[in-house]
Amino acid sequence: MDTNGCGSVSDRINFPERLMDILLKSRPDPRPHRNADPLHPGRIDRELASIEHLSRLLDTRWQIPGLGVRFGVDAVAGLVPVVGDLATGLVSFYIVHRASELGASRALVARMVANVVIDTVFGSVPLLGSVFDVFFKANRRNLRLLRNHLEKRKSR
Repeated sequence: MDTNGCGSVSDRINFPERLMDILLKSRPDPRPHRNADPLHPGRIDRELASIEHLSRLLDTRWQIPGLGVRFGVDAVAGLVPVVGDLATGLVSFYIVHRASELGASRALVARMVANVVIDTVFGSVPLLGSVFDVFFKANRRNLRLLRNHLEKRKSR
């Protein structure tokens, strides 16, 4: 042992590897396992809550006082040409990806993708696209489609 109390040289060289071993063994893996049941009710509820949060943020976060019209980050980000709609489109595609992981059928995923494409393409028109985004809420539509699909599957 060293006189400074830090252990041998080989212990200090292997410290990062040993630390990673300790950390990885002491904490559960935060990533979902491939063989985990994707249809477990608790997981579905958590995923739906997360998707709902994202869709609310993108489509209905704020309300215009007096008019009752709701809009979200999608409409605001659309004011930034190209980049804003591209960024919100990517988040919308992420929502579709999460829906497919929950077992959405190919037909349902295709409808959801169509909603996102319509929202991204028409929403990218300067100024008018932001008005379109206020009224065409692709993420809320997709959430509704996913909920209906999961309810039908649960009732079988």
